[in-house]
Amino acid sequence: MDEYGPDVEIPGEDEESAPRRFVREEQQRRLAAAERKLAQLGRVNPLALEEFAALEQRHQFLSEQLTDLANTRKDLLTIIEEIDGKMEAIFRGAFDDTQAAFAEVFPVLFPGGTGSITLTDPDNMLTTGIEVSVKPAGKKIERLSLLSGGERSLAAVALLIAIFKARPSPFYIMDEVEAALDDANLGRLLTTMEDLRESSQLIVITHQKRTMEIADALYGVSMRQDGVSAVVGQRVREEREAKAS
Repeated sequence: MDEYGPDVEIPGEDEESAPRRFVREEQQRRLAAAERKLAQLGRVNPLALEEFAALEQRHQFLSEQLTDLANTRKDLLTIIEEIDGKMEAIFRGAFDDTQAAFAEVFPVLFPGGTGSITLTDPDNMLTTGIEVSVKPAGKKIERLSLLSGGERSLAAVALLIAIFKARPSPFYIMDEVEAALDDANLGRLLTTMEDLRESSQLIVITHQKRTMEIADALYGVSMRQDGVSAVVGQRVREEREAKAS
């Protein structure tokens, strides 16, 4: 008999491989290698199945949430696209109306002059700027920065009134818009205000006497003798009508 014992089939060997003799040193080495691998695996977690099930459920929940977010994002992008389209159409209509109104109002405030507004980037209506070009009578300049202070103020008022005419409102509030105007320009502005008041109510903060003279009512703040401020009101239109009758 051989010292290694009879021929035996080693468990775990490939079934197609031929049986070989049992060698103690070789099996001890295999046992040590297997023990090292088992030690590397660590301790057995008896709750692994429950933890896996919980993680699988969590993964399914997050996947559903991610799908919902993707669908919501798609819907929001569609809504944004529709809103952008409506905004472009509304802005285009408002700009065209304001452009036409500015071309009519500017010659009234600047007799013999011309004014226009253009888009700096017509292909991108949501981010475009607006360029204002004016040319008073007898001057070759077109940029607002080259005008005098009174002319710049009047040109700004012309654009403001053009917006009022393009998109009318029940009332308007103006604060010292005519402060820098001389008598001639002030008269033209008051004529324009008379046109606006036919369809809207104007609330004008002013220190100009001529502006106050065309008002229907005046309101001011006066200091009483005791040092306390008091609001004073006067119906000017009713008094004018009473005197005229």
